[in-house]
Amino acid sequence: MRFGFLFAFIVSSTGLAWAQQPAIGVVAPLSGPLAVLGTQVETGALQAVAKTRSTIVMLDDECSAEGGEKVAREAIQQNLRVLIGFLCAESLETALPVLKQAKIPVVSIGVRNRSLTDQRSKTGWNVFRLAPRSDSEAQAVARIIPPMWREKPFAIVDDGTLYGRELAESLRAASTEARLNPVFTDTYRPDLDNQIGLIGRLRRAGATHVFVGGSLRDIAIMARDAASLGSTMVFAGGEVLRNDESDIPLAKGTIMVGLPEWREITDKDVLAHLETQQIIPDGYVLPAYAAVQIAIEALATMPDDPTSALAMRVFKTALGDIEFDAKGDVSRSLYDAFVFDGQRFVPMGKQR
Repeated sequence: MRFGFLFAFIVSSTGLAWAQQPAIGVVAPLSGPLAVLGTQVETGALQAVAKTRSTIVMLDDECSAEGGEKVAREAIQQNLRVLIGFLCAESLETALPVLKQAKIPVVSIGVRNRSLTDQRSKTGWNVFRLAPRSDSEAQAVARIIPPMWREKPFAIVDDGTLYGRELAESLRAASTEARLNPVFTDTYRPDLDNQIGLIGRLRRAGATHVFVGGSLRDIAIMARDAASLGSTMVFAGGEVLRNDESDIPLAKGTIMVGLPEWREITDKDVLAHLETQQIIPDGYVLPAYAAVQIAIEALATMPDDPTSALAMRVFKTALGDIEFDAKGDVSRSLYDAFVFDGQRFVPMGKQR
């Protein structure tokens, strides 16, 4: 277990001057099996304050419930005014009741549970988050696919899992609302070595575009089998297409509804600075950087009431303008449609 007290200082006209602003707590798993993620958070936070008068204090929550309560009490003892980080729900949910009493707000960069902010009016927790809600992906599928496929004979299939069903049902409901009728809907059997039978049924139904609520491997197999039968069917799926692994190559032209890579939307000057420091902006580096920027601005605006500042302001960050809605979620969706070019996913067009 380690608690690092890492201070940023600047060179002023009178020499070295220690920061005078209230300290910001950065919470991450700095020990244990998830320490590699904690290192990403620490790196991003340190780079964000490197040329400011701000001070950060690193706190190790170990991604556990016990760790969450521990860092909350440590934050109070250290008189920290804002906390950022928190990659794990177990830690955050035990920390928030303690932090509520001390009126210390949190900007989470990793917890996606929708209940966290949905119950804000009931719990009174001072929580904001950069991480997308767990239902944001399904909402994005419902927003993006129907207008894109309005003139296409499309099908919707899912693998019967909670994840797959949620995406498929969201798209079905949105299609109905838009007065669009899929030519085929079904629940398929996942994890097979081929999907020839399903492809045959899709062809007989006349489907040319297929949304799949399922895994990367299943979608790759469907596209492979469709091509083997001479079909040019286009397949689409959710963000698992970027995050899953598969022994079957993904077909060029496969569509993903998902988030961009953080570096794709990051300020170029920030990326250039990180490059000069030989820092690879993977994982949580850039979200941590942006969260610290938000905390700095909130404290600069309303040092005695950063919670109100977080609720009221539009923050200029490395990831663009960030504003939180009444629940504490980011007000704009970053989800968009991307197409696989054979090597990587590239944006299909302007964000919808």
